[in-house]
Amino acid sequence: MRKDLDFTPLFRSTIGFDRVFELLENAAQIEPADNWPPYDIEKTDDDHYRITMAVAGFADNELSVAVEQNLLVVRGQKVAQDGGQYLHRSIAARPFERRFELADYVTVAGARFDNGLLAIELVRELPEDMKPRRVEISTIDALPKGKLRQIEGAKQVA
Repeated sequence: MRKDLDFTPLFRSTIGFDRVFELLENAAQIEPADNWPPYDIEKTDDDHYRITMAVAGFADNELSVAVEQNLLVVRGQKVAQDGGQYLHRSIAARPFERRFELADYVTVAGARFDNGLLAIELVRELPEDMKPRRVEISTIDALPKGKLRQIEGAKQVA
């Protein structure tokens, strides 16, 4: 399957979408080499999301959640254990780093660790000036008297 995409035609007719095209190009190039630890991404409502990672075997002090510009990074590093000789070992204890690209205005509201699951709550918080707003439509009678109004290219006094 061919994965190289050419967004050049879109650059000719769009303005300000550079970041979106860059994300698409990066997503097409990345081949997931490791799918551990498993995770879910859930949309809980229009502006709230949750990432849940199964990190059984890790303690909360062995996990870190960091937010850099538009990037969420979750890391896990087991503390070295002195101890017994294993006859069989299949519980994953290797270090990991999982990165998630965040859209503009998405922030991390919090994280909790319970029963081997790390849940990270995300919220999209649009600034007030970017939220949809209703514009009142006024009538001719609502205009102040004595002001000039432009009607079809001719001046008329109210």
